[in-house]
Amino acid sequence: MKKLIKKIKELYFKYKEIVNYLIFGVLSTLVNFVTYFIFAKLIGLDEIVSNIIAWIVAVLFAYTTNKIFVFESKNTSKSQTLKELISFLLARIFTLVLCDIAIFALLTKVLHINDLITKLITQVLTIIINYVFSKLVVFKKNK
Repeated sequence: MKKLIKKIKELYFKYKEIVNYLIFGVLSTLVNFVTYFIFAKLIGLDEIVSNIIAWIVAVLFAYTTNKIFVFESKNTSKSQTLKELISFLLARIFTLVLCDIAIFALLTKVLHINDLITKLITQVLTIIINYVFSKLVVFKKNK
């Protein structure tokens, strides 16, 4: 059992950034889904409006967790943090338009695929695209 735990720890630290990104990506997706469900199913707002609200809440959660736990950003000055936040938001706006609006609307309104299944599909795409942007642009480590 100790060997297994040691091996898990080794793997975790070797792939810490990716593992943490996946963990917080799943949590961001959960935040997105729960928020969407509350607004679309419990409150009864339009699916597109509910989806946008869910996106905003999830992005705020994702920025905080990505900055602190995933990419461990050391940017502390106001200007660095503002630049980081703006680039994070711009990347997220890109995936919002592509995945959470265009693809979501296409699948739900045109192809009539169940909105919760569509939500799952768009969130998987969003996680992958957002990781690439975060790694290469937003939280890029200066060497």
